[in-house]
Amino acid sequence: MKKLILMLVSVAFAATATMAQSVPNLPKKLHSGPWKAGHVQGIAVDAKQEFVYLSFTTMLVKMNMKGEVVGTVTGILGHLGCLEFNEEDGRLYGSLEYKNDAIGKGILKQEGVAKQLETGFYVAIFDVEKIDRKDMNAESDGVMTTVLLKTIVKDHLAKVKTKSGKILEHRYGCAGFDGISFGPAFDGSGKRLLTVAYGIYGDTGRTDNDYQVLLQYDTENWAKYEAPLSQDKMHHRGPSKPYGKYFVYTGNTTWGVQNLEYDKTHNIWLLACYAGKKSTFSNFTLFAVNGAEKPIVRPLYGVGYEEVGPVLVYSYKGGRTDRKDIDVRGWYNKLGACGMCALGDGYFYLASAEKSKQGRSATLHLARYKAGRNNAFEILQ
Repeated sequence: MKKLILMLVSVAFAATATMAQSVPNLPKKLHSGPWKAGHVQGIAVDAKQEFVYLSFTTMLVKMNMKGEVVGTVTGILGHLGCLEFNEEDGRLYGSLEYKNDAIGKGILKQEGVAKQLETGFYVAIFDVEKIDRKDMNAESDGVMTTVLLKTIVKDHLAKVKTKSGKILEHRYGCAGFDGISFGPAFDGSGKRLLTVAYGIYGDTGRTDNDYQVLLQYDTENWAKYEAPLSQDKMHHRGPSKPYGKYFVYTGNTTWGVQNLEYDKTHNIWLLACYAGKKSTFSNFTLFAVNGAEKPIVRPLYGVGYEEVGPVLVYSYKGGRTDRKDIDVRGWYNKLGACGMCALGDGYFYLASAEKSKQGRSATLHLARYKAGRNNAFEILQ
């Protein structure tokens, strides 16, 4: 019996050691800034080449694992949000919004630009090998191409009619999109797709904005759409529709999914948000969707102009529900909405945002996904 116990302990220790060794040798904390830009919106890591990428709303920062700046991309007059490094093509993908709401107007004011830009929601694709110095221009230095997501533009500009006859702007409360990540198709086909998540207006007086909306795209033939972006004359090249459109019932959140990340280790999709303000919901800030479960076609609560839709299934490992919204499961997570990146073996970088007189900064914290009832992550000190 003693030999058996010792053997089991040895196996457990070896498994732990193997897992620890397979995690990239990354620092527990990384700092970037201060920058004269907006707050950190998204992060991505190329563990093989040992580079880190951060979006500060109107600029992209590339640095190494020592925290040294390799290059920056500026000249962006839109909202650069969540980031995703694609290991298959070695490029960086990010959400890029141009719109004339409070966020869009605030960005132009911050940048000191007196113009009105055309509404457009693009996937920005960065050729990161070319980013080798500071203050490279997003338009003129050949580092960024873009693809227009027409479905999001249509939903953002749409006016919908409820069953009571009321006209509402923005289908599903669509404020554009922010979250972006590569992962498996929700239909179980095994395809590796690009998934994007809508931004959602936090209007407490409507009920059709209580879902997160996710679109999936097959980017295999996107070369025909990619084009440099002229912010004075926006191009309209992009797929006419997504591979699929899916819903996650979370209750309304403030500005929707800020960061979306697929974790291969646990086969889950993590949705990090700012808390909503509706008293009928728990207003969690982090949700986990089960990547192994196909969506269920069912009625869409509160969406009077669409009866049914494919709704994604929660992961029931960790998190909690409350009596007032038993269909919603999540956490009150402090970190994630400003940047979240899966590193493998269940490890993540999570970003916190800081502000000083000198500008905006970010700190990346190494964390392990633990899926507890009250905490999704353990921050490693």
